[in-house]
Amino acid sequence: MRNVMLWPTVMAIGSLALVVSTPIHAAGEGVDKMSFFVTSVGQGKGGNLGGIEGADQHCQSLAKAAGAGKHTWHAYLSSQGKDFKDPVIHARERIGTGPWYNAKGVMIAKNVEDLHSGENKINKETALDENGKPVNGRGDKPNKHDILTGSRIDGTAFAPAPPFHDMTCGNWTREDDDGSAMIGHHDRQGPNDNAWASSWNSAHPTRGCSPKGVQSTGGDALLYCFASDE
Repeated sequence: MRNVMLWPTVMAIGSLALVVSTPIHAAGEGVDKMSFFVTSVGQGKGGNLGGIEGADQHCQSLAKAAGAGKHTWHAYLSSQGKDFKDPVIHARERIGTGPWYNAKGVMIAKNVEDLHSGENKINKETALDENGKPVNGRGDKPNKHDILTGSRIDGTAFAPAPPFHDMTCGNWTREDDDGSAMIGHHDRQGPNDNAWASSWNSAHPTRGCSPKGVQSTGGDALLYCFASDE
């Protein structure tokens, strides 16, 4: 009789252990389907990302740590070239073709055109980090809703000429108080109701490229990362 009475307790303990050991991604579609995330941390150097290559490596490293390293990850960043001599890079052309899903299995866009339309599903609830956690937005402390993009609303680069001569912190190599970088708001929130305030990829430039300059407008040099092999 004693063994019979103990059996439900043993089963309950076993079930609890199974729940505790289950990865966070098991609750949704899983990390295997994740093809989009916002970086949980910046690189600590403001707008100096080590160039676009350094930003890609940051995306890849965070994805690998989260169990999604089998994909090829690219940061959603544009580059303006230099003095019209170096190649111009458009963010929209380096992220694959979609569709893209967050860590909970929610599709944020079907394809490149959908991503750059008013139909995409990027907002505070869906623009999760690589671990499936929400990223601080407007009203949170600290606010981290400024996501570096260096891009126009259609995902293309700015021309490297006034008044937009530097919208990429020197093509992602500067960490001083000069220059600036265009950012988007992952939570689609801003100080007013103008369309730019709710843009996920082209809301306003930073106040310089230093860590403090980037943070001063509500950011932490975070990035959008896309699996380009989807």
